[in-house]
Amino acid sequence: MKIIVDGMGGDHAPREIVRGSVKAVLDYNIDITLIGDRKCLEAELQKQNAPMDRFHLISASQVITMEDSPVAAIRKKSDSSIVKGLELVRESPDRVLISAGATGALLAGGMLKVGRIRGIDRPALASILPNRKGGTLLLDMGANTECKPENLAQFAAMGTIYMERVLGRPHPTVGLLNVGTERTKGSGLYRSAYQLLEKRKGIRFQGNVEAREIPGGAVDVLVCDGFTGNVILKYTEGLAFSFLEMMREEPKQAPASEPSGNSFLKSGLAGFRKRMDYTEVGGAPLLGIRGGIIKAHGSSNATAIKNAIYQGILYLKNGVLERIQDAVSDQEGKR
Repeated sequence: MKIIVDGMGGDHAPREIVRGSVKAVLDYNIDITLIGDRKCLEAELQKQNAPMDRFHLISASQVITMEDSPVAAIRKKSDSSIVKGLELVRESPDRVLISAGATGALLAGGMLKVGRIRGIDRPALASILPNRKGGTLLLDMGANTECKPENLAQFAAMGTIYMERVLGRPHPTVGLLNVGTERTKGSGLYRSAYQLLEKRKGIRFQGNVEAREIPGGAVDVLVCDGFTGNVILKYTEGLAFSFLEMMREEPKQAPASEPSGNSFLKSGLAGFRKRMDYTEVGGAPLLGIRGGIIKAHGSSNATAIKNAIYQGILYLKNGVLERIQDAVSDQEGKR
């Protein structure tokens, strides 16, 4: 098992990437391959008093930025940390890449450098939406703005495997995001996808799910096209941030004669913040690629990176890639 970390990706690289990697090495007793500017990485590792024998450094002289064209960057910046990481993943299935770098480049690189699992038409980016029941895995959240019904059925199969194997949710339920719960609701894409999903073996399809049901945890896995998923994700992030800010301001406006109420609110706020904090999740897997890729949030701190690495560990230990490949082969054999 090999954990590969893009040391130059993200808003706070390399400092927070290295800090998170050091925490992961110490907490999970693993070795890590760090890719990036060797001098910068060595300097950060020394600041953290890192166990240097647990790190393998690979030099990369280039960095793919958010402003770069994804496909052009993958082709032209061959000495970038993202490209070198993807090439290592391509060489062996027992490796996983964690990166907080440019999402578009990771998606393009995953397709161009690593390739799709045979039988998977479109890889999907998956993310946990926090809710009252521990979270719902949403996919696709932006990799595919246009989809076919079969794509959504494949997303459901991959999401089921990931939710069960990595996130520890046995026999996860699956829903189709739609504008109504009736089977006839939605566009032609969603009506056709509904028919495929209710016949699909290996998933527990519960029917259509409206967006207002997500916070209540209506299902464990929720599938939709990437455009819709990205809108849901960004709205959820913004709403959570605004709500937390409003709750933080509330105690300041409460009368001083109500200390017990303020104390209760602060205690509840701390718990709520933890449940809504993206750093507790770590990252979003790109499912359907012939190798492990975990996309961490661009503004990830050390905690988020450490948790993304843990996701990568579980991805490899629980054979997610092999399980998806087997599920696709079984489905192909039934056609």
